[in-house]
Amino acid sequence: MKNLNLNLKEKVLSLSKKKILALVEQTYIKKNIPKVFVGDTVKIGVLIKEGNKERIQYYQGIILAKTNSGINLTISVRKIFQGIGIERKFLIHSPKFESVEIIKSARVRRSKLYYLRKTTTTKGSRLKQRFNTK
Repeated sequence: MKNLNLNLKEKVLSLSKKKILALVEQTYIKKNIPKVFVGDTVKIGVLIKEGNKERIQYYQGIILAKTNSGINLTISVRKIFQGIGIERKFLIHSPKFESVEIIKSARVRRSKLYYLRKTTTTKGSRLKQRFNTK
């Protein structure tokens, strides 16, 4: 048993820091998340804890930006509620992030859609729909 632990320690010490981090992160990355792109309209389920009960609250909006990669992947989602724009960032691989459903995809030519902040319900905020043809 002691010999086994020494071999494991030697293997870990021989790896670089980046490889060790990648191995640890692989255990926490969710596999069942669909690929989301900037411009997609999504419905996101977030786990909410109220007292001793847990429920899923859905948040629907347009993805404005994606930042980072791997386990640190976050998306900024914007929705308009009663004429006021609300933005929220979601950490995709968080335990509180329950599900994501793509409702509509849009064809965009930018990596960040921050110009949608200036528009509320005008023609400027409309995005052209993307159809997946195979």
